[in-house]
Amino acid sequence: MDRKTQMDAFGVIAMTGFAVLLAFNQVVIRVTNEGLQPIFFAGLRSLGGAVLIALWMKARGIRIEIAAGTVPAGLMIGTIFAVEFICLFVALDLTTVTRTSVIFYTMPFWLAIGAHFLIPDDKITPRKAFGMCLAFAGVAWAIINQGGPEGEASLLGDLMALGGAVGWAGIALCARGTRLREVRPEMQLLWQLSVSAPLLLIAAFAFGPFLRDPSFIHWAGLAFQIVVVVSAAFLFWLWLLSIYPASSIASFSFLSPIFGVGLGWLILGEHVGPEIGVALVLVCAGLIIINRPPKPRAK
Repeated sequence: MDRKTQMDAFGVIAMTGFAVLLAFNQVVIRVTNEGLQPIFFAGLRSLGGAVLIALWMKARGIRIEIAAGTVPAGLMIGTIFAVEFICLFVALDLTTVTRTSVIFYTMPFWLAIGAHFLIPDDKITPRKAFGMCLAFAGVAWAIINQGGPEGEASLLGDLMALGGAVGWAGIALCARGTRLREVRPEMQLLWQLSVSAPLLLIAAFAFGPFLRDPSFIHWAGLAFQIVVVVSAAFLFWLWLLSIYPASSIASFSFLSPIFGVGLGWLILGEHVGPEIGVALVLVCAGLIIINRPPKPRAK
């Protein structure tokens, strides 16, 4: 597909589905952390994902080659990837999914700020800023008015979630603002996974025993992460990022905490009141404002 300056119907549907997957993903991480040490879990995930992406590229006849001038950017994006998931996995081990989601999905702010300075065709406009504020207000409203205890909070967990958000934005900026934008999404993801895997597995020695009495559900969670999230979903996200504006792609992350509340009600039977309707209206209004095509200039 050709590069686009605005989201179209396909982009909206694709990113909405991706937001649902991200919401479910945090629940999977939280559950799997009960059986596997978080950083060891993240390292196995990167290792397995790297193998699958390499096999996918071979099956599709895509050459695994390092393009000239991409080594510094590849090492940087892989290191940021490792730091992001150290932060996220530890956050989900220390605090609730709800708190982690709210803080982690501040990513569009960091990405929009970075893109404004580093990506020439992705400037913050007053309209985009207003839309982002509306969307974030919707997320905040849904979380504040959940109608039930949120569980124990952790300052360290909150700070780690914030670090994960900044790391996620950094990955998007590396993919769009360095020489990596000239390589295929598969190669971008292979850089992230192959560099982060050894970094995470080495770092895991500093976080205690690798296993926490794992059972089938924990190994199933690891398999889901490797096959569905890291291999398929991340590749799909990088492909979308190569087509649509970074700030528009990022804005859809505001939907994930909303869907998280919905999945909590659907799967776990958590209470959901009319406040979720208010939140969805605010989020959808914000997304419409952010992604509305600009009015044509009068000739």
